[in-house]
Formats: sequence, structure tokens, C-alpha cells
Amino acid sequence: MTGGPTPEWMREQERSHLGALRLMVWISLRLGRPFGRVVLRFVALYFVLFSPRARRNGRAYLERALGRRPRWIDGYRHVFSFASTVHDRIYLLNDRFDLFDIEFVGDETVQRALDSAPGGALLVGAHLGSFEVLRAMAHKHAHTPVAMMMYEDNARKINAILHAINPHAQQDVVALGRPDAMLKARDRLDAGHLVGLLADRSLAHDATAECMFLGAPARFPLGPWRMAAMLRRPVFFMAGLYLGGNRYQLHFELLADFSTVERIHREAAMAQAMQAYADRLGDFCRRAPYNWFNFFDFWQRT
Repeated sequence: MTGGPTPEWMREQERSHLGALRLMVWISLRLGRPFGRVVLRFVALYFVLFSPRARRNGRAYLERALGRRPRWIDGYRHVFSFASTVHDRIYLLNDRFDLFDIEFVGDETVQRALDSAPGGALLVGAHLGSFEVLRAMAHKHAHTPVAMMMYEDNARKINAILHAINPHAQQDVVALGRPDAMLKARDRLDAGHLVGLLADRSLAHDATAECMFLGAPARFPLGPWRMAAMLRRPVFFMAGLYLGGNRYQLHFELLADFSTVERIHREAAMAQAMQAYADRLGDFCRRAPYNWFNFFDFWQRT
């Protein structure tokens, strides 16, 4: 279990030009989602053609997920899926759930857990599909507030523009990397909220642990699991898969329950939960390979 230098995903500078993003937002809201998606295809093509490092890293991941050598069209589908989920955030932040066909798989399990032990639960996801579509669960179950823990500085220009789209669509965000992050998460959980976070990337100098992932060792952050163990909460794996067009599929699966784990067994329980997380993430990557939006050297190839 180690900490490390600043990871590549944090060093990467935001590529999007502010003016181009504003134009895309205007097109999407004024001319509609279908026209916006036409423009999006050219945006994705630009990214594929002029981002060689991201293209190379994406190909390394796709080879593992697809079980074959990826073709050029695979790389394009990967980028276009990513662009589609970012584009759809515009509408989800405006509560335009009517534009989407969203299927819920396993959300009743989360509800039962909350009803039986009203101390909240953690939803641990990844950069897999859309995390923003989790807002649909709060929309469906209005009595279940959802807070999100995230690294708020990454892609700050995009977030600023999306905030400008609908100032009233405030998200309950707990900022990761701050000393009071766990206390704020505990307060949300004590109030019966769901607290979601992504556990497939680490912040600078975060402690990590090695798990087997898609057939090779990879390092995952320890922070989410330490928090779950210390707060003694159930942890659900959450994935908002993008299925193409306007279709999403929200998956919820119980991954671990730290509510009864004694302190002496925490380390073993955390290691088991982390590997279970890596296994589930790997399963979903194989099931929907264009949904894991990793364009960095995740396996630290030499």
C-alpha cells in the first residue's frame, strides 16, 4: 500500500476551449439533442485524430476489454461514448429525464438496505458510463437525497459552463482531498443520504493497493474503502452504462457491508472489497467495453 506522484490524469490539462464549449451548449439547448449529437461526432473525430497519447492508452485498455486487437473504429466508438455522456450532462442537469430511456437494475436492493438500516449507504462507481445519470435515481426516489464526492478541480471549465446552464440545478458535492471530507460524508449518511464516489483513480500521494484488473495488476486508491470501513456503512457498486442513443442502464449491486466488521478485521475486509470492486469493474468493462473512460496509462506500462 503506497502513495505516489501526481497521477497522469491529474497532470493532463483540460483540452476544451471555453468558447467552443459555450457554442456546444448553445447548440444543444437551442437546436436540440439530435442536432447536438451530429456536431458531437466531429468533436469525437477531432479528439481521435489529434490526441495520440490518449488514443494509445485507450487502445491498451480496449485490447484487454475486447480480448482482441482494437481497430480504429473501436477507438472512435470509445471516444464518442465518452463525448455522449458529457453532452447528456447538459440535459440531466436541467432535469430533462424525459429525453432518456433509463432502466434501473437493482435499485430496489439499495432501497431495502436504507429502509432496514437508515444510516445511508455508499455508492462506489468508476469513470464508467455516466455518473451524472445517478441524478435519475434521486428523481425517481425523491425521498432519497444523493450527495456526490468528487475531485472538484478537474475539468473545472466544463463544470462552470454546466453550472451556467441551470444555476438552480445545484448538486450536493463533498469535495475530496479536504480534511473535513469524511466528516461531511458522515453527516450526509447519518441523515439517510446516498453518498456516491468514484474509486478507480487516486489523487496525488494517495495510498493505493494492488488488485488484479482485466488480467493484470493495477493500483486502486485505498481512501474510499478506509472511509467505508471507518464509517461502517454498506457499499454498493454503481454503474450508469451508456447503451447508445438515449439509453442508459443504472446498475446497483451490494459489494460489501462494513457495518458489522470489527476493527481487527478491517484490513482484510478492505482488501476483499477492493478486489471485489476491481472484479465487478472488469466484468462491466467486458460487458460494455466502450464505457470505461480511461485514456491514461492505468497499468503503468514501461
